[in-house]
Amino acid sequence: AEVESDILRRVRTLLRELDGHHPACQCDRGMLRWTLHKKIDQNPSNSSILVRILVKELERAERGDFRHYIIPLLHTLMYTLIKAPCISDELCGRVYDFCKKLLTLPKPFCTIGLDYAIRLKMERTAPGMLYQRMVISEQSLKSDPYPYQEKIFIFADPELLSEAICNALVTDMKAAQVSQSPQACMCYVILHTMQAALGEGCDVSGLKGSLQDMPTSDVEHWFRQVVAAVECAGNEASTDRGQHVARLEKIYHAILSSLRAGDAPLGGLQGTPLPNPNISFHLWTEDDQLWKELVLFIRPLSQSCEPDCLSQDLDNFEIQDIISDCECCEQTRFSVLSTDSGIERDLPVAAEELFTPCSAETEQSRLQRKGGIKKKPSPLESMAFLQAGCNGPRAKSPVKLQRRPGIPPEPTALLQRLHTARIVLLGDDRILGRLAQAYHSLRKRETRRVFLTPRLNLQFYYVPVVTGQPNTLAVADHAATSQEELCEVAGYLSRADPWYESNINTLCHVIPKLATMPSSPSKHLVTDLFITDVIAYYVRMGIQPICFQVYAVKIFFNDPAQEPAEDVFLTELHTQVPESISHRELSMTRKKMTMDGPGIDLTVTYRKVVVSNRVKELAMSLRSTGLVMKAIPADEVEDLVCLNVNITEIVRINNLSGRSFSAVANRLKTRNIKIRSTEQRPFMVCLDKDRRRTYRNVISVEVSPCLEPSYCLQKTRTMKFSLHETEDVGFVKYMPKSLLLPINTFAGIIQ
Repeated sequence: AEVESDILRRVRTLLRELDGHHPACQCDRGMLRWTLHKKIDQNPSNSSILVRILVKELERAERGDFRHYIIPLLHTLMYTLIKAPCISDELCGRVYDFCKKLLTLPKPFCTIGLDYAIRLKMERTAPGMLYQRMVISEQSLKSDPYPYQEKIFIFADPELLSEAICNALVTDMKAAQVSQSPQACMCYVILHTMQAALGEGCDVSGLKGSLQDMPTSDVEHWFRQVVAAVECAGNEASTDRGQHVARLEKIYHAILSSLRAGDAPLGGLQGTPLPNPNISFHLWTEDDQLWKELVLFIRPLSQSCEPDCLSQDLDNFEIQDIISDCECCEQTRFSVLSTDSGIERDLPVAAEELFTPCSAETEQSRLQRKGGIKKKPSPLESMAFLQAGCNGPRAKSPVKLQRRPGIPPEPTALLQRLHTARIVLLGDDRILGRLAQAYHSLRKRETRRVFLTPRLNLQFYYVPVVTGQPNTLAVADHAATSQEELCEVAGYLSRADPWYESNINTLCHVIPKLATMPSSPSKHLVTDLFITDVIAYYVRMGIQPICFQVYAVKIFFNDPAQEPAEDVFLTELHTQVPESISHRELSMTRKKMTMDGPGIDLTVTYRKVVVSNRVKELAMSLRSTGLVMKAIPADEVEDLVCLNVNITEIVRINNLSGRSFSAVANRLKTRNIKIRSTEQRPFMVCLDKDRRRTYRNVISVEVSPCLEPSYCLQKTRTMKFSLHETEDVGFVKYMPKSLLLPINTFAGIIQ
């Protein structure tokens, strides 16, 4: 009763924080969920108590219409259930029934409820399945029944975070994965699965001792047996839980066969650690670094068909290089004819069985296929073939692959997204601006030559980190240098998802403090567990994306000989008139400022945002000292596909004392806008609050929602055949038109 009362008190404190009642000690903010799970890890037998309490709180939240409690409680419950050594079927059934009730609620409740209901149904049939799949994918353990792999890439901009913070994070990530060998992870899977299925009847100590004394080959054998049993039970709808337990019990006794029965008494339930996921830390120093890391994740250098297929440093690594370097595996033909050669030998096995057997002489006299012309495969099929050829054990020689006589070709394997890359960004809005650039570049590469898209599931996560001192890269003449202004995206995500605010947004000040703590025996105990555990919890449970519109900007310069620049931004575009000008223009500018005031004359043409979505073009001329376009709304209710433009307009006032000028804020909402200096005086443009992305001597700017590159390509192809069509026709109508950057949260936008 005392333990249950303490756990209930901790859960209620967690809920009060969601209501805005923060703990008295500010250092406890963001650590309530972490301390709750750590307390259960210390005594895993209390997992059932916590699950039972959370189920009661979920049912109470549904009856009392406290919907903002449901998703945080459900994520906490599922994370506890995955790590728990054994949960009764009755308790899992209560959670499953509650998840089914969520299907009647709007998004994201029904989406999360459906996802967890599917997982719980498999977990009830095959206990331990969720833990097993998580460990296999995160640790990239070789498993044919479940061949999925995941990896977490943490990107930090060294220009935005101090060297001390970066070094501390690198040290912590490495320390978190110490003693996590593949053999240890396979033992964890076996131990947890046996406990989840057999419960109190599992001799954990004896099983652990047997596995530790085994050679690696034997551990791999029993690991494959356990995985096959669990996956078979989870994928077959007719499988009974009792049959699955009986099958695992046979494997369990086979592992313990070396021990004499009755030597070791049963020690009760014991916790099995959930290994930290595979995390790699990267200092973002190159523009195409993200793409390079993703390609290496899909296709490591050691698996290339030739040593030179991928250069060691990847300096000139383009997707076209993969194709050209691997064309040693296949000779390209440009004739397009039937794939059927018309020769009986090339028929599939099933078709050959229709014919009667023939003698050896007849077999030898059959026609041999020479150099038959075949249909050129599609780009996706070609890439699948090249990938299989380059990774195969026989793909060592740069000669053309030959088909052996009498053996039909193996069908091209369907491309599956077996890899999941979870990209975690550390920093403020400026690193998200770089992410928007990299994502747009990646989508353009994939449009030219598809490679990553059919193979890789890409997920983005954002952990705001703000240093104590303003960085030198902050725009000095820009008002948005405060920490709140530099984390507008994190603020929006926090308003949309309270659980993100409670667990992630609070890290913006915690990570620099923990990373820069003076060395002490307890320092690594805190930082290793907390920072790594929170990031792991975020990427494991954050499954609901919030999509942000990426905006394209075309910049024209004062020099007609200079080519216009094209770029993208995610959060903000800021223009400002430079204070220092050339001596030639100084005298004319002084006269102009005396008559018209400071700033420059601008012509603004924009498309006004109206409720009816009708196109309404407006134009105006004014004198301004600068403007700010913000893509992140101040309220989560506002439309994300809209720019809030604030123009500082200079208005001349004539009075008795003479002529004076005042600055007036001119606000408008638009999606497409053009700004041009009518007096040919240049101005500066800064994107995403990043001084490194400043354009000077700008004379005109055009901003519009960035289009998905694949849509643009398909649109161009369609226009070739229908020159007079202005609207989307054919396949283009069903393609995503705008380029959206999804950032995962725990709940998405709660309706």
